[in-house]
Amino acid sequence: MKTLSDFQRKQRKYMPVFAKATGNPTIYIEGYPCEDKEPIPVTEFHGMQKHTLFDQFLRYFQVDANIHVGMDNFIYYREGGLRKVVAPDVYVVLGASRYPLRRSFYTRAEGVVPTVVFEFLSDATESEDRNKKVAVYLRDIGVSEYFIHQPDMERPIEFRGWRRDPSGAVVETEPDERGGLFSEALNLYFRWEVQQETQIRLLRPYLPDGTPITTSMEEHQLRVEEQQLRMEEHQLRRAAEVRANTAETLASEEAHRRREVEAELERLRSQLANATDSDVS
Repeated sequence: MKTLSDFQRKQRKYMPVFAKATGNPTIYIEGYPCEDKEPIPVTEFHGMQKHTLFDQFLRYFQVDANIHVGMDNFIYYREGGLRKVVAPDVYVVLGASRYPLRRSFYTRAEGVVPTVVFEFLSDATESEDRNKKVAVYLRDIGVSEYFIHQPDMERPIEFRGWRRDPSGAVVETEPDERGGLFSEALNLYFRWEVQQETQIRLLRPYLPDGTPITTSMEEHQLRVEEQQLRMEEHQLRRAAEVRANTAETLASEEAHRRREVEAELERLRSQLANATDSDVS
């Protein structure tokens, strides 16, 4: 990616197409808890992975006000069913308005279910994430795609995805030769890379043409580099103008000197001619 403007053009090109939700944005419904009494702690590996992907999605999908990105909040997927609730690490809802922020997400009130869900494996939940939740997300709730990933470098590599095919059957998505998976719902490609500074196996989203969606730090660095390039371009343009002005001044001075020399030669020729005429006389 050469510039942020290049990325923005691609962003508009690859943004998914979807129908708007039929319900209304709902911040909170009385009687539905929106917090755990004893929240489960996560490692810094999982916390950084969740916040990084959440931030990337927030910035990438901000061009459409009808895409909602959530993280770690309750999703109630049956009206009146307080036990019919999940709390995925990160999820995207195509068709639901971005704002207002929700305390919980109520699929019945919103008129739409999450499109894609991401869970990051931990020792406490990995068995449930790769088994029970596949059926819950894809069959019970009706999400289009579900992905799991292990960001902890001390744990075995695991990046898997499932989707519902046109018949409604749940099938596991086949990875490519690099271990990456493509999300047809989001029109994005995902694969992990080792982030050397933090030693995290970081799951990253890419546009279909391979362009990475930047992290906040990477985007900041791009903006700094663009500003530096603009300053360098301005300096080069000013230097060229100075050189052009200098060349024009030198050319003008040279022409003036040439005219003076020609005038002096003409004066000398005239003097010589007059002297010759005097000698002849």
